Amino acid sequence: MLQIYQTQLRSRLMLGTARYPSPAILAEAVRAARAEVVTVSLRRESAGERAGQAFWSLIRELGVRVLPNTAGCHSVKEAVTTAHMARELFGTPWIKLEVIGEDDTLQPDVFGLVDAARSLCAEGFEVFPYTTEDLVVAERLLSAGCRVLMPWGAPIGSGRGLNNLFGLKALRAHFPEVPLIIDAGLGVPSHAAQALELGFEAVLVNTAVAQARDPVQMAGAFAQAVEAGFAARQAGPIEPRDLAAPSTPLIGTAFRG
Repeated sequence: MLQIYQTQLRSRLMLGTARYPSPAILAEAVRAARAEVVTVSLRRESAGERAGQAFWSLIRELGVRVLPNTAGCHSVKEAVTTAHMARELFGTPWIKLEVIGEDDTLQPDVFGLVDAARSLCAEGFEVFPYTTEDLVVAERLLSAGCRVLMPWGAPIGSGRGLNNLFGLKALRAHFPEVPLIIDAGLGVPSHAAQALELGFEAVLVNTAVAQARDPVQMAGAFAQAVEAGFAARQAGPIEPRDLAAPSTPLIGTAFRG
C-alpha cells in the first residue's frame, strides 16, 4: 500500500483528466488504469457551469479521489487563491500546487512554489508540489510543511521520460522516507516502469494517455508498467557491471584439453 498523508492507496498510477477525446473515453481510461486518484484543473472544469456539472457527475460515478491542481497559475497569490477555491468546491485539503515560471518549458517557479507551499501548509492544506529535482528546493518544500514531492521527469506534455537520471537518483537517495511521485514528461509505459524501478512511489500521467491513438489501451499499458516496475524494485535488481559475468559457472564444467 502507498501512504500519502493520511490516505492509503493501492494504485501507484495517478491520472490526469485533460485533453481526452470524450468523457466516455476518459472514464474507460481511468478504469483501465485502475487509478484511485485523478487530477483536475479547477480553472478548466469550472469554466462552464453545465460542462462542470457533467464532469463532476462522471468523477463521482468512477469513485476516484480528486486531486485538484493550480495549473495555469504564474504567481503565489494566484495559486493560493485557486487552492482556496478548490478546497471549498471539492471539500478536500489535497492540492497539487503548480506555480509556473517559464512558458516554453512550463518549468516551476521554485521560489514562488516554496512561498505558496508555506502559506498553504500553514492553513491546513496537504500540498503536492510540482517541482524540479533540485535538492535544495526539495529541502525547502519539506521545511515548509509538504510531506510529498512531485518532481518532473521532463517538461509537461513532452513525452521525453526521465531527463535527469542523476538528479532524480540523488533526490531519491537524499530523501528515502519521503513519498516521491514523478509528475510530467512521461511518454510511454517504460518511462513509468523506470521511475518505479528507481524507487519512486508513483507516477502521474496525462498527455501520454489522453493523446494516444487508443487512450484506454495506453492506460492499461501504463498500469501494467507501474506494477512491473514496483515489483522489480521490490525484487532487488542487480547492479550494472562494466564487464561480463557468465551466468553459467565454469567450475566443474568438462572441457577438452
